[in-house]
Amino acid sequence: MKNIFAELPPDSAPDEQFLELLARPGLRIERIVSTGQASAPGFWYEQALGEWIVLLQGEALLRFEDPPLAEHLKAGDCVNIAPRRRHRVDWTPPGQATIWLAVHYESPALPV
Repeated sequence: MKNIFAELPPDSAPDEQFLELLARPGLRIERIVSTGQASAPGFWYEQALGEWIVLLQGEALLRFEDPPLAEHLKAGDCVNIAPRRRHRVDWTPPGQATIWLAVHYESPALPV
């Protein structure tokens, strides 16, 4: 892919689209396109890798469990999510593409 905005799914797509752009040991970069999807009720992401995201287009409501916090993201906003930090997507606008760039990375172990 030469353009991050190329080959977008239709605005009525029933599922989010995940496209891996680059993968290396300890690093994965992907484009995620949401068209109104949100996390299932009661579901929380709790990933082993850290995740840095930037919203390239659209809007989203990203919620964290601890501390209880919801962030309304707009195009250009970025967030770093520590490994194992529980989070979910509460909302993306239906009928339009919300485009995320997600960088998943290994985080060094913290000293005990």
